[in-house]
Amino acid sequence: MAAYLCPPAVIHGEHAVTTNQIVAEVRDRHPHANWAPRIDGIAASTGIESRGWMLPLETAVAPGRGGGLRTVGAGRAQQALARDGFTPEEVDRAIAALEAMDTPQTVQERTGPAWEAVQSYGERAARGALQIAGLDASDVDCLITSHSTTPALPGLDVALANRLPLRNDVLLLPATQWACIAGTRSLALAMDLVAADPDRVVLVVIAEALSTTYQPADDTLESLIVRLLFADTAVAAVVTGRQRRESVVRLDSAWHHTLPGTRDLHRLETREDGTHFLMDRRGPRAVQETVTAMWEWLRVRYQDDPESWHPDVLLAHPGGTRVLEYMEQTMPDAWPSGLLDHSRASYASGNRGGAAVFDIMRRAHDAGQRPGDRAVLYAAAPGLTATALEGEWL
Repeated sequence: MAAYLCPPAVIHGEHAVTTNQIVAEVRDRHPHANWAPRIDGIAASTGIESRGWMLPLETAVAPGRGGGLRTVGAGRAQQALARDGFTPEEVDRAIAALEAMDTPQTVQERTGPAWEAVQSYGERAARGALQIAGLDASDVDCLITSHSTTPALPGLDVALANRLPLRNDVLLLPATQWACIAGTRSLALAMDLVAADPDRVVLVVIAEALSTTYQPADDTLESLIVRLLFADTAVAAVVTGRQRRESVVRLDSAWHHTLPGTRDLHRLETREDGTHFLMDRRGPRAVQETVTAMWEWLRVRYQDDPESWHPDVLLAHPGGTRVLEYMEQTMPDAWPSGLLDHSRASYASGNRGGAAVFDIMRRAHDAGQRPGDRAVLYAAAPGLTATALEGEWL
């Protein structure tokens, strides 16, 4: 059974962080890193000149509060120094020096402000999506949420249920670990929900503060790339089981695929100084395997019409432009060019993680699509796991 999607609301991070700012900060902090002589070329290769964050760059790079006394405390340090024969004046000087030391922020210092921003941005996106769909919060029957970089319990689902507010009987479905597939997989789940009850109204909200993975102390090449890639975005959209005047896309089918033995290629680790996103250089090649599997799914689905069927737009978030190039190289020769233009445009201002596919869809919608245009939505995420959908513009 088909599901109907209204145009998404997209709220970009309001703090513009330029690539030049990041390069200057990293170069100053890590002048002797083995990649330091190549930093300008590495930054230029991303194709990103600026990205929006929910919080300013200064917040990400600020030292932690409490300095070198965070663990032992000033009182205990004073007692220890006094026992060792230091004079009161010497103790005061030592304590002052320790308090002035720069130390990394704790996980609480990193994620606390970001979690507040995720809730605020998520609420703005949710209200925007409901307004676009011509609905009120009281019309929502189910809420699907995702936010992968700001762990919290209760999560974004309960926060929005109170902030909007939603009815007490709304089904809340939080998915904090979907990451980059949050856009496609939430829509696939919404399709199942409205198939079971066509009168359901499903609200999807994804809010990602990926800038929390900016770790100033890390000096690996992979950490540099993470600093340069990510953007913060909140998105939301309404899915219904019956076509509405505001509906713009009909979703007809969904596909899921998981590659065994690839769970360590991309991963998020929580340490005492916050979250770290770790990447293996083998990752893009593994993601390409999911693309090949998706092509086969589409081939089989349209095997009765192999000559004339093709998508008119591909809304794809495979994690980076390298896999977009692979998609262009491996799609059938007869397919039209420019299918990934909106995907490339989205990447030009940063990788938005789970919010990316909705951002790409919004770009396609704003550019104008003809009724009957065939659309394929695809995303891959750490796991490695992928979800795709296909449907038609209304």
